Amino acid sequence: MQLSKTEEQLMQHLWRLEKAFMKDILEAYDDPKPATTTIATLLKRMAGKGFVAYNLYGKSREYYPLVKKKDYFSKHVNGLIKNFFNDSATQFASFFTKETNLSKDELESLKELIDSEIKKK
Repeated sequence: MQLSKTEEQLMQHLWRLEKAFMKDILEAYDDPKPATTTIATLLKRMAGKGFVAYNLYGKSREYYPLVKKKDYFSKHVNGLIKNFFNDSATQFASFFTKETNLSKDELESLKELIDSEIKKK
């Protein structure tokens, strides 16, 4: 299941905060801040999707993510590779290295990462 753009933005704040009450979430946003009701609606929807849960303290809810950022991002990248690059990580890597204007240093770092992974296999 995927998140909308606004839900992803809210998840970014929750991932960074780890646990947060409504006031903490609102403070994390730049001005103009969204309405409390908007955040409450997003949190309810995200809880229904299984991305967020909360602990209840009286009438206050402390929200926390159920999905790790790395897992969410990994699923997105794998979907991108499947849908846009014929399920070929090599095609994706080729596109990424050619179309993102990486510096020579960044390409060298990528090469080192790949070499390291090759050694592990």
